[in-house]
Amino acid sequence: MPGGPSPAPLQVHPVHPVHLIHPVHPSPPFVNVPGLANLRDVGGYPIAAQPEQGQTAVRRGILFRSAELSKVEEPGVAALRDLKITHVFDLRSVKEFSHANAGENSHGHTDRMPAGWDAERVFVPVFLDQDYSPAAMAMRFKSYSDGPEGFVRAYSTILAAAASRNNSYEPFRTILNHLGSPTPPSPILVHCTAGKDRTGLLCALVLALLGVSDEIIAHEYSLTELGLASRKEEIVQQLIRGEALFGDRLRAERMVSASKETMMGTLAMVREKYGSVERYVVDQCRVSPETIQQLRKNLIVNVSDASGTIDWRSHARLIRL
Repeated sequence: MPGGPSPAPLQVHPVHPVHLIHPVHPSPPFVNVPGLANLRDVGGYPIAAQPEQGQTAVRRGILFRSAELSKVEEPGVAALRDLKITHVFDLRSVKEFSHANAGENSHGHTDRMPAGWDAERVFVPVFLDQDYSPAAMAMRFKSYSDGPEGFVRAYSTILAAAASRNNSYEPFRTILNHLGSPTPPSPILVHCTAGKDRTGLLCALVLALLGVSDEIIAHEYSLTELGLASRKEEIVQQLIRGEALFGDRLRAERMVSASKETMMGTLAMVREKYGSVERYVVDQCRVSPETIQQLRKNLIVNVSDASGTIDWRSHARLIRL
């Protein structure tokens, strides 16, 4: 595990026996909010045990991830309130939701927060004026639908854009600074359109900084296969009607996929290109080493034993069903 201050001895409730909010949605980590796809807690994953610290894990109830929120109504809003989320970090570009606000798009790309929910929306676009929804990415990166190698190339572009000095919103830096604040961070939700690519990369960076293994990070990313199941056909139909993948269902389905191999390849690419995940975050995103140390202090907790962590191996079997 990366060096830094010892984790606070916070109480972590044992994981209760897995129950399903959907036939293949284990909870935790998934959270049932009607109308909101792919919502899950990024916490609860084990960190490699250190002799001086014992078993540690990622703190739960702080970092949530999901798809866009346009379909959320009551009682979904009531369920979101229960999570105590204070800020919603929206990684989409203006172009992705401006069409909806003008009544030109029917696929839920909107910047409106669900009515009755007082969480603060924070606009932190990875791309300032480019559409990076799955359909737009199919046009921009035709190799993106060819498998893990195409995804890794596209993700390299996302990482560069998120850290660009021309992007005054500094999306990844802004979110990491919240999680690494000197005072305990409040719960947040991070999302893009599908909650898969930009959101998945940000969550992978956080988990890597905390010392979670690549295998577990790749598993967490792959849970989007379950999380988007309810909207998969909608997205696939949108893709096969588009110019880039017209009529090509196989490649469209690959576009919606979230394979472990994609994330494993992405983590390897980050280390080859930048030296390490931490070097990318410090040198490219301009997050201070002190903030990273505080992030670890805020988000790493002691657990009594492995029963206090997510049973991720059993969840992985669900993805293969």
